[in-house]
Amino acid sequence: MKDKDLDLTGATPKEKMSFEILPPVETKDIHHGCLNCGHTHTLAPMDAHIAAGFGAASITKDSEYVFMSDMNSDEDPPTLQHFEDMAKADPDHDWRFSLYLPMREAEYQRQGPEQWVLVKSGMGFA
Repeated sequence: MKDKDLDLTGATPKEKMSFEILPPVETKDIHHGCLNCGHTHTLAPMDAHIAAGFGAASITKDSEYVFMSDMNSDEDPPTLQHFEDMAKADPDHDWRFSLYLPMREAEYQRQGPEQWVLVKSGMGFA
């Protein structure tokens, strides 16, 4: 089998995903918050920490929490690569990385190997 025989999720044409692939947020529609809030990427970097100083950061699989950040933890937060490795072993699920922060909100959907695509962008909760 060649790479061209795989779709964006890494599945062959015979293997259809059991979840809906959402459209990416258009660049013009991305909410970045303030100048001090950090950047909202169209593709989440694999070295992104799943953490929020004030707010929430989480990983879900089919809407079930796999990880929820704890701002009071003394442990280093995991990176997205940790969950990418989990998703590679179990790809036929709707994996999401969500950030809910005071000045911005972002949700990424895993749409293929190392392709966590921004599918929701918002103003946050403040």
